[in-house]
Amino acid sequence: MARALWKGAITFGLVHVPVEIYPAEEGEEFKFSMLDKRDLSPVGYKRYSKESGKEVPWRDVVKGYEYEKDRYVVLSDEDFRRANQKASQTIEIEAFVPAGQIPPEFFETPYYLAPTERGQKVYALLRETLRATERVAIGQVVIRTAQHLAMVTPTDRMLMLMLLRYADELRGAESLNFPGKGLKAVGLSAKELALAKRLVDDMTEDWNADRFKDTYHRDLMHRIDEKIKQGETKEITKPEAGEAAEPKSAKIIDLAALLKRSLDEGFAQRKGATTRRRTKARANASPKRKRA
Repeated sequence: MARALWKGAITFGLVHVPVEIYPAEEGEEFKFSMLDKRDLSPVGYKRYSKESGKEVPWRDVVKGYEYEKDRYVVLSDEDFRRANQKASQTIEIEAFVPAGQIPPEFFETPYYLAPTERGQKVYALLRETLRATERVAIGQVVIRTAQHLAMVTPTDRMLMLMLLRYADELRGAESLNFPGKGLKAVGLSAKELALAKRLVDDMTEDWNADRFKDTYHRDLMHRIDEKIKQGETKEITKPEAGEAAEPKSAKIIDLAALLKRSLDEGFAQRKGATTRRRTKARANASPKRKRA
């Protein structure tokens, strides 16, 4: 497990829950080098003094706030802590909200909340209370140098901290063109809706996170290997003639027919998968013949 990035406590009323915050995300990302396309030489970035033009080592870099033109006040980690010691060390619960009431656009980043050794019982109390009341806890937390709106929610044996966006961080959608409400407003028929519901029912299954894999990382590595094998390491790949830069939207003439075809193809695929499973099961169940 990674090192805790925050240590403090959750508080609600007079209850004090000592916890530590750990990252819950672990993405698989490529690290690319920036190159000058003229000779493919690496492009470097330097921290340099705008006064002397000389490079500045990390140990000599500090944070500064420009309060007047070319005049700065230097801030250290201790200054950030002293700005609001309580806020930097406490997740103070300000409200309990019914679970499922927060719109998805507010969710941002997940973290694990782990109890300290002396906080096990009170941690469990908050977890079980949230679960029994079907509530989530809303508060604010300072991580590094920024304050965040946050939600605390029970998941299995743990409490999760989900960073949320503040309302003023979300852009309005008034300028976007969305279809009207209801079937009549967009010219949908009851038959089309019924077929779409059947398709949704047909594809419904229990949630299984392991079923979904990030395949793009593998596919891009395949493309990289392909360019190496073909000796195209220095080639800047361009779109082939006739390839569209962006997919063109197609007008669906018969939506009901398309839905019906989707249902039929889905049935055929599932029937084939079932047949393959049965054949495999029979083969495994059959006694193996000894070779002469």
